[in-house]
Amino acid sequence: MAKQKTPLRIIPLGGLDGIGKNMTAFEYGNDMVLVDAGLMFPDDEQPGIDLVLPDYTYVLENEEKLRGIIITHGHEDHTGSLPYLLMDLTRKVPIYSSKLTLGFIEGKLSEHKLTSPKLREVSDGTHLTLGVFNIDFFSMTHSIPAALGVYMRCPAGSVMHTGDFKLDQTPIDGVTPNYQAINKFAGMGVDLLLSDSTNALEPGFTPSEAAVGPQLRHIIKNAPGRVIVASFSSHIHRLQQVCDASVAVGRKVIVTGRSMITNTKVARELGYLHIDQEMLIDAFDMGNIPDNQITILCTGSQGEPLSALSRMANGAHKSLYINEDDTVIISATPVPGNEKSVQGVINALSKIGCTVYDKSNTLVHVSGHGSQEELKLMLAMAKPTNFMPVHGEAVHLRAHAKLARQMGIDEDNIFIAENGDTLEMRDGVVLWGEPVDSGVVYVDGLAITDADPYVFRDRKKLASDGIVTCVVTVSKRRSRIGEIEIASRGVSFSVSDEVNAEAIAAVRAALEELQEAGNSSVEQLRKGARNALSSYLWSSTRTRPMVIPIVMEV
Repeated sequence: MAKQKTPLRIIPLGGLDGIGKNMTAFEYGNDMVLVDAGLMFPDDEQPGIDLVLPDYTYVLENEEKLRGIIITHGHEDHTGSLPYLLMDLTRKVPIYSSKLTLGFIEGKLSEHKLTSPKLREVSDGTHLTLGVFNIDFFSMTHSIPAALGVYMRCPAGSVMHTGDFKLDQTPIDGVTPNYQAINKFAGMGVDLLLSDSTNALEPGFTPSEAAVGPQLRHIIKNAPGRVIVASFSSHIHRLQQVCDASVAVGRKVIVTGRSMITNTKVARELGYLHIDQEMLIDAFDMGNIPDNQITILCTGSQGEPLSALSRMANGAHKSLYINEDDTVIISATPVPGNEKSVQGVINALSKIGCTVYDKSNTLVHVSGHGSQEELKLMLAMAKPTNFMPVHGEAVHLRAHAKLARQMGIDEDNIFIAENGDTLEMRDGVVLWGEPVDSGVVYVDGLAITDADPYVFRDRKKLASDGIVTCVVTVSKRRSRIGEIEIASRGVSFSVSDEVNAEAIAAVRAALEELQEAGNSSVEQLRKGARNALSSYLWSSTRTRPMVIPIVMEV
């Protein structure tokens, strides 16, 4: 039999350097399918940045090959870069996902004024043909309903992508992982498995979502005042359990926070969240209802400063407040990097005197990702020849690779990749290919920019040391130095008249020295003013604020 010449190229563009911005391209000849298009939220090293996106330049360069975009589930780290990608594409590409995920996506795209997207609903058991790709979808359980895994075949071989998952035997909506489909695909052959690595360091099994319910019911039933529950707005299963517990004890439910209002509305309209309309009330209508008959669902589980919980904790919410008789449940785990923000909110709540429950003191949250035993079960069911861990930081990917070795997968068949690395499959055999350009781009207000270390350096410097401006006037021929004015913002030292006079004298002396040496171009004077003022400030205050010199000819 002739050897397969055209390879299937597996190209991760995001998701292998952290929990976020997941995006993987599958390319065979003139056909390409993209799985997920997510984002990541910035950390302290990216001041002023709103969102971090994967660099999808490779997709744009090969746009004519793109047959469809598959979204495994509705979390931001899998859907968030879609609006930006669609705006950059020159043609409308169909988007395939479950009904709930498409509902979330449609709302997101409308915010960006993207109209009439080609949304195509798929579900457990759906079969698609996109170019040479034969694609089957199967149900998985996660911390959001309607999560899907993907089995993909082409002439070069087969790939299974789990999406985010845990093997929950008692999910809230009753939709368990489709083990029959996974085993069926394993029988057909899985040449390469891509599997979620988020909890690869956690031993045992991740508890079922149903384990949270009894604790939530106990807290909500016995709380003396109002109950405020902060959760991810996309965690519909958790919201359902809060609503069920509240209705059972006669509490009305208030929903606040923009994304919480939007997502609960979509989930109710599509039949994923069940609560009677009469049990939902507006925050402005709760005046005559006793506090012990109210539950508030809100955003803010990550300590976001503008979220509903943060504003309530700081007394800045337009219609809701928290008092000492209330009970606050933070029903989420802080995303890495958000721990300080969450603790700040907890401290603000503690000053009010209310009771606070979170994962550290009560079982009010469980992960949506499988732990080590579930990851091993997935490997045992799929029986892949080759394995590539995805969705995690370097430590998670390597821990998952170790589990794969324990499950009998050959060391040479385990591929720990980085974003931009490429695998090539021919006749089911996987080898490393030529990498593609990859990286990140930033959303900064309305601008989408490349990673510029100088911008971040300047922003950090401004934040830590402040800024000092020095305005120098010189004659047209630059033969005479006129007035020098110095102003500062955000500096830690006291700018007294004496300090100001000494700084001006230091700058004037340096500029006159340059003039005498014949170095009196505007650029030379500007550089001289900066160096002189920086040296003076360091010697007198031991600080290095940013110095902005301005030379004006008059």
